[in-house]
Amino acid sequence: MTSIIKFTPLAGALNEGPNCYLLQVDEFTFLLDCGWSEDFDMDVINNVMKHISQVDAMLLTFPDIQHIGALPYLAGKIGLNCAIYATVPVYKMGQMFLYDLYQSHHNIEDFDKFTLDDVDSAFDKITQVKHNQTITLKDKGLGLSITPVHAGHMIGGTAWKIIKDDEEGEIVYAVDFNHKRERHLNGCSLFESSGETWSGKPPQLMITDGYNAMYQQARRKLRDEQLLTRIIETMRGDGNVLIAVDTAGRVLELAILLDQLWRDTRSGLCAYSLAMINNVTYNVVEFAKFMVEWMSDKIINSFTDQRNNPFHFKHLKLCHNLGDLAQVPQPKCVLASTADMECGFARQLFIRWAADPRNTVIITSRSTKGTLSRTLVDDPTVSRLKLEMKKRVPIIGEELDQYERNRAAKKATEVKVFEEESSDESDAEEPVNTIQNRHDFIVPNEVPKKSGSFFKQLKKTFPMYPFIEPRIKWDEYGEIINPDDFRMSNIIQVDEEVKAEIIKTKMEVDKTDSNPLQSVVEEAPTKCVTETVFIEMKCTISFIDFEGRSDGESMLKIIQQIKPREVIVVRADTKTTKYYAEAIRKALTSSGVEVFTPAVNEVVDTTKERHIYQVKLKDSLVGTLRFSNARDSEICWIDAKVDCSENVNDSSKVLTDSQIREAKEIADKEEFTMDHDGEDIIASQKSSNAINTQVANIIPSLEPLSIEDTPGHQTCFINELRLSDFKQVLTKEGYQAEFIGGVLVCNNMLAIRRNQQGHIDLEGTLTEEYYAIRDLLYQQYAVV
Repeated sequence: MTSIIKFTPLAGALNEGPNCYLLQVDEFTFLLDCGWSEDFDMDVINNVMKHISQVDAMLLTFPDIQHIGALPYLAGKIGLNCAIYATVPVYKMGQMFLYDLYQSHHNIEDFDKFTLDDVDSAFDKITQVKHNQTITLKDKGLGLSITPVHAGHMIGGTAWKIIKDDEEGEIVYAVDFNHKRERHLNGCSLFESSGETWSGKPPQLMITDGYNAMYQQARRKLRDEQLLTRIIETMRGDGNVLIAVDTAGRVLELAILLDQLWRDTRSGLCAYSLAMINNVTYNVVEFAKFMVEWMSDKIINSFTDQRNNPFHFKHLKLCHNLGDLAQVPQPKCVLASTADMECGFARQLFIRWAADPRNTVIITSRSTKGTLSRTLVDDPTVSRLKLEMKKRVPIIGEELDQYERNRAAKKATEVKVFEEESSDESDAEEPVNTIQNRHDFIVPNEVPKKSGSFFKQLKKTFPMYPFIEPRIKWDEYGEIINPDDFRMSNIIQVDEEVKAEIIKTKMEVDKTDSNPLQSVVEEAPTKCVTETVFIEMKCTISFIDFEGRSDGESMLKIIQQIKPREVIVVRADTKTTKYYAEAIRKALTSSGVEVFTPAVNEVVDTTKERHIYQVKLKDSLVGTLRFSNARDSEICWIDAKVDCSENVNDSSKVLTDSQIREAKEIADKEEFTMDHDGEDIIASQKSSNAINTQVANIIPSLEPLSIEDTPGHQTCFINELRLSDFKQVLTKEGYQAEFIGGVLVCNNMLAIRRNQQGHIDLEGTLTEEYYAIRDLLYQQYAVV
């Protein structure tokens, strides 16, 4: 691949942080995922902000927080404005993840990282695509195409391939994939059954993670048996089971499994309760019902032949809050979010149930180090935990009185402003001898004006509620028409079975809404409090792997089959990353693969052709160029000199020679900064980093040489001409041409042959035919 390719990890490199990477292909820049950590580490945001103006498109792989968690913040707070591509399930379930994350934090604290409006505005920018759908980019991305393929792990999970012009090789971004077929998902489609990738060629570059490189999974049958045994033992002992799961990803696999276990009469579980709880439980299940086409072949065939949908649960009860869960009889098995147990119902239930020796807590995935669930996985025998407990409580006493006074004062101010604005609008809009309309329709002029006092009233005639009426605009032809009011929506034909399902769903929603006034009654004022609690760990802790990722041995075999020329390993701790990189080098020794293990903010230049450089052509130079056609391209010879004083980034700032020298001097003196105080060290490091960044980002420009300084050059003939093709050209022009002993003979007078160096020799008498055939030969080349 002859493109300039640069890769920069913004997070998730040499550590287990979220996925967020910058990929530059020539002038086009991709942001690969935009995950966020469980503690909302702002370092990720700060790293993205440095490159936010460069991002031209974002590619999303999975709907969980590790892959899209920072999207609402980037779109709502920073103003990210670029094309975003994701599959339909990632779009739907990603919203559910973020809705649940926001509500889980809002229930216990004043959460200000993003709002629900930020989530909606961010997802409005997403272009929904399907697997194996090729998207051709435009403008700066002209010549680039992207294709999402199935990656397993979660519904809609995607690996992306990026191709530049039909060049040999491609770029593959595949993280957290799963090659194994599961109950609700097929395995990944990174290669065909023959072992080749989608294009039949080895990728030029593969970006993959090493998260499970040193991890070996137990067989699926054994893990299912462990889960069933643990649940049966706990519930027969009159205990509850808490299973920590995510919001809308891996929870679907577990929900199907548990509902099937409850349906099996031999298990004896039907006597106990099974529930699932998060803030968007109902929506998650409803979305899953209508995404059968994205699931495994077994589910698709069952739905097609028998109309069986695995998400029509028979035993699994859906709960939206702890009040709903309290109505489920004990003992019970509960699927609760979130998987890291840092917030949500999983954390609240853990605090309630951990002190009871009859209960069991089952963790199904390994989250980031430092989270509650990871702490329990690393040390399941811990006897006592110190936790920070946050909660939202009603305001009472003096605080409530003060709140009511502030609210009343605010409302009085709003009413006063409303009355003043209404009075001003009445003065400004009341013409002479006309009637002021006070209704939502135009009143005829014949309606008499209501009599009143001599002085003008300050209030409206019909004030009832603090509501500003929308003013109707009209002209001499009447009220101005809004075309959107008359636009017809697309009508989709729905069969009778789907209609019946929709009606049934609506009835269930109406039935669950036990308090119809709940949406009208204003919420009571609350405040957030934090306290430290010590929990005596008497319950049983178990980790049963339901992450749905390929293990280390399988990941290595997949890479051996794909045979990429270059590999970048991300998202694993330093030890695992180094181990996996060395394993790849040994497995692909014969192909001479290059393996990179960059750190965060380290730029990796994977440009294959090392003599390619990115430059800017000045207008004065472009005006002197004379291009020659070469197939689908145009080429020319350039005589110019390199000018490194300009920075052609978006800021268009000029970095002078003195600034460059200053950067070098700071770098040379950096070892002596230890004698300074802490503030001086930080200041000098920031200055050095800023100038070094400018130096690294300089794109040199070319300016034309003067005529006196322009050196001559030999004429270049650019093309790989085949004599058989040239024979057809001669025949078309009326010349007799035939091959005799590998030599192309024309009119029995001229001979055209290819010498040992691969050059074309034309031999014959210098006649008019000679020069005519030579001109035809020149026309087959781009001459510069």
